[in-house]
Amino acid sequence: MNVLMINGSPHAKGNTSVALHEMEKTFKQEGIETEILHIGNKDIRGCIACYSCMEKGRCVFEDAVNEAASKFEACDGLVIASPVYYASANATLIAFLDRLFYSTHFDKRMKVGASVVAARRGGLSATFDELNKYFTISGMPVASSQYWNSIHGREPQEAVRDEEGLQTMRTLARNMSFLMKSIALGKEKYGMPEKEAALHTNFIR
Repeated sequence: MNVLMINGSPHAKGNTSVALHEMEKTFKQEGIETEILHIGNKDIRGCIACYSCMEKGRCVFEDAVNEAASKFEACDGLVIASPVYYASANATLIAFLDRLFYSTHFDKRMKVGASVVAARRGGLSATFDELNKYFTISGMPVASSQYWNSIHGREPQEAVRDEEGLQTMRTLARNMSFLMKSIALGKEKYGMPEKEAALHTNFIR
């Protein structure tokens, strides 16, 4: 089994990275393979609602989004991690996620999702909620920990001193591993849940 981890921080060795690497160590203990993609420092534009992906099955802009699409399809779990800017996620990460989720048309149901946030002090829960919405609109079970999935630190690597935050990351990785393994067993015994054809109701008549 494998987990794709997205680092949405512009700093490759910042506090968001501390959280992901703490999870990575626990995933290894659980026999789960991981790959970390650092996209927070890349030039990624937002979606322009051109709908080209409906015909092509991929985004019209050739960048990290299309590079990550096949990895997303192949993974059993997805971790999205971001620093907090003005009580929200890094805008580069949001542009990446908007296009990644919209332009990929494979079935995302039962891939396990988890969001992780890092901040000096405040805005963590708002960012945590913002990132979880990508999972819940896609039929992806959301993994939880012993607290909201957050870690504190401002200066690079300062989060290594947040013992509770590090424990939260380890617990999250263990819970996520259990959930992925349980879903795999459930698929073998029961198959996937029935999926109805989508109904789209507009509010303008």
